[in-house]
Amino acid sequence: MAPLIEARKLHAGYQGVPVVSDLDVKVNPGEIVALLGPNGAGKTTTLLTLAGELRPIAGEILVDGVPTRAALHKRAARGLALVPEERSVFMGQTTAENLKIGHCDVEKVLTLFPELRPKLKTTAGLLSGGEQQMLSLGRALGRNPRLLLADELSLGLAPLVVDRLLVAVREAADAGVGVLLVEQHVTKVLKVADRVLLLRRGRVELSGAAGELRSRLAEIEDSYLARPGAAGSAVAAVS
Repeated sequence: MAPLIEARKLHAGYQGVPVVSDLDVKVNPGEIVALLGPNGAGKTTTLLTLAGELRPIAGEILVDGVPTRAALHKRAARGLALVPEERSVFMGQTTAENLKIGHCDVEKVLTLFPELRPKLKTTAGLLSGGEQQMLSLGRALGRNPRLLLADELSLGLAPLVVDRLLVAVREAADAGVGVLLVEQHVTKVLKVADRVLLLRRGRVELSGAAGELRSRLAEIEDSYLARPGAAGSAVAAVS
């Protein structure tokens, strides 16, 4: 079976200037591939290019084994769901209206995140940050995607909320959804991921099975995730 999505020798960036170079990545049904790395490594650029929001500079992207340059809306029609870094909710609409706009299975979303049930009549802008992210992820999973691309689900959220989100992602993968997950919470993501790619300056510097890389957490922390001049930043990233 062909991967749900695959990039071969991908060069991606902006206005012809590559941020990511020679990237090979693939996501199969039922697995979580975690894309790790410091700010500026090219993680979001990779995700947006795979989603069809950005056009590749070079290389190719294949969906179900077929090369494509289709835009995001066409890939979405074929089962791709994108959760961007900015919470994708309509702040002026209620939770129920957000779910309706998302054309998703409302009961599935409320089963995934029962915290949202008493908030159905609440305007999304009045939800907590965690509830907004549950709504974003719930809408994506409630459309029964084949492939989920998610960018920094944990950004600015409490650890318990992050755990809830990652459990939902793992359950989706166990049900057959392929997932490419950009994250900074290294310790947490290594517990739910199947494979890991670590980017630095737009290139893969480390890859392998998540189980194997758990024993190399100190190496990842010291060599890849620390930012020059930011003492303690690596520790914060994996806490």
